[in-house]
Amino acid sequence: MDRPEIWIDFAPELHVFVPSARRAGRSALTTDGVSTLGHLVESLGVPLTEVGELLVDGEPVRTAHLPRHGEQVTVRAVSRPQRLAGPARFLLDVHLGTLARRLRLLGVDTAYESVDIGDPALATRSAAEQRVLLSRDRGLLRRRELWAGAYVYSHRPAEQLREVLARFAPPLRPWTRCTACNGTLRPATKEEVHDRLEGGTERAYDTFARCTECAQVYWRGAHHASLDAIVAGALREFGAAAEGGVSGPPARSASR
Repeated sequence: MDRPEIWIDFAPELHVFVPSARRAGRSALTTDGVSTLGHLVESLGVPLTEVGELLVDGEPVRTAHLPRHGEQVTVRAVSRPQRLAGPARFLLDVHLGTLARRLRLLGVDTAYESVDIGDPALATRSAAEQRVLLSRDRGLLRRRELWAGAYVYSHRPAEQLREVLARFAPPLRPWTRCTACNGTLRPATKEEVHDRLEGGTERAYDTFARCTECAQVYWRGAHHASLDAIVAGALREFGAAAEGGVSGPPARSASR
């Protein structure tokens, strides 16, 4: 019995994942007659986390659809901003540390594993905490345990940040999270943090914040201008900050 042949076309946004021969438009694909459309799309290199609608002969179908001979398949990219079943909370793998710190700087709830805990553990945590797993590892994004996932396309942290903000449109509350641990910040008096400050810092600064989880202390230090530029750029492009930010945004920390 001849195996079914379908015709498949990928959205331009997905061309980064597929072989060059499949980037020019509709191309033929011989199937085994038993694999689902979702499995076939993944076998061609596209994580399902990046797929929006699947159309067969112009009609939407589920990933479990079993392709039949002669069907015309269109694979669309995920829509932006992407809707989630819950709040926009994230989990980043070990390779995305700078992105994690920048998301936290903007007040976005961002868990991060600074050591490689393995794909199964990451996927399990994503499901348990209902977090979107961000990664550049396509294999990791194919794990069925994931609550949700997204591929990070760029290697550059500034572009990675724009990708995430454009795709998920999380509420931005700059200067409200600890960039080290993701805990929430609260204003602190100089007296409260006296034992964690060097003499020069104590004399030069009056506005402080402290993490409610790890107790790190923050103030407006030498790096404030560069961090403020990141915050200002994100707010300008992706929306105003919500209320509740720490007055006098901190930029340096003390953890001793």
